[in-house]
Amino acid sequence: MSHGGENVQQTANPKPNLPWKLKLFAGAFSWILNASFRFNVSVNRRLLNFIEFKVPPSPNPPHGVASSDTTVDSSRNLWFRLYDPTPTGGDPNDVFRMPVIVFFHGGGFVLGNANSFWVDKQVLQLARELRAIVVSVNYRLAPEHRFPCQYEDGFDTLRFIDEMDGRDLPANADLSRCFLAGESAGGNLAHHVAVRAGEYGFKRVKLLGLIAVQPFFGGEERVESEIRFSHGPILSLDWTDSFWRAFLPDGSVRDHPGANVFGSNADEICSVRFPATLIFIGGFDLLRDWDMRYYEGLKRSGKEVYLVDYPNAVHGFWSLGVRPECCLFIEEMREFMQKQMDK
Repeated sequence: MSHGGENVQQTANPKPNLPWKLKLFAGAFSWILNASFRFNVSVNRRLLNFIEFKVPPSPNPPHGVASSDTTVDSSRNLWFRLYDPTPTGGDPNDVFRMPVIVFFHGGGFVLGNANSFWVDKQVLQLARELRAIVVSVNYRLAPEHRFPCQYEDGFDTLRFIDEMDGRDLPANADLSRCFLAGESAGGNLAHHVAVRAGEYGFKRVKLLGLIAVQPFFGGEERVESEIRFSHGPILSLDWTDSFWRAFLPDGSVRDHPGANVFGSNADEICSVRFPATLIFIGGFDLLRDWDMRYYEGLKRSGKEVYLVDYPNAVHGFWSLGVRPECCLFIEEMREFMQKQMDK
């Protein structure tokens, strides 16, 4: 593992060491996902529901975290689930105001919702273990809604939070200590929201950091990690191509700035206010090389950026609960957030 902005190359095992139950799940997930994509780039949502169990919010806190849903714009079904880790018993340690994490789930811009069981599980963990108020955004999905709908939903939610009446947020939510976070496609989304936020004048929101977990970036070039891990246990090259076709505007190539954020078609961000960034990458992730390019692109642009490399991690290790990376990952996030808040 590497931290502090320098990548330490480590030798990975020939194959990822995954539990047999996870291998069975990956096989079933692959079958349903493949069957759900139609040749015309549309998606069979009814079939996808077999892997998209929905869970309601919990006003009665499980494990000390209450959750509730708030509508941002009903016309586009834009809403968020807010997680408040304040115990009902009145822990004296919770008199201090908590940072706010605005979270974007993964799923290739095609899968997932804020109330999907696996997203809910992830965000509960963040709120509970990081002692933070977490806003999990339910953005629109492709191919029904293509670029830039997801970016608009993300930014509009951030602006909505900034303008919320103080009575509608937990009393200990500190918007001056706000972080963006996202896994896979959510990491891509968080980047684009951060770029737009850097050019906007918020009233109360102050972005201190961005946490990108195996962010979903790409391009026309086939990089080495895409070739080497093209048939990954969780994410395959065929799927990433399908996700880009579903998300990007009709007729676009993968060098579109939505995918290749430091490619020839992308705008420079050197002069844009951009928060300190923590990037997680995996040794068995086909997105690995694109994530390294993202890290290097931020450095070239003069941004504060840190890299954590888990040599034996597959794509989606966090949502899958793969150990020991999951435990280490939370500690890295805590350290990064504390560093930014202490400045």
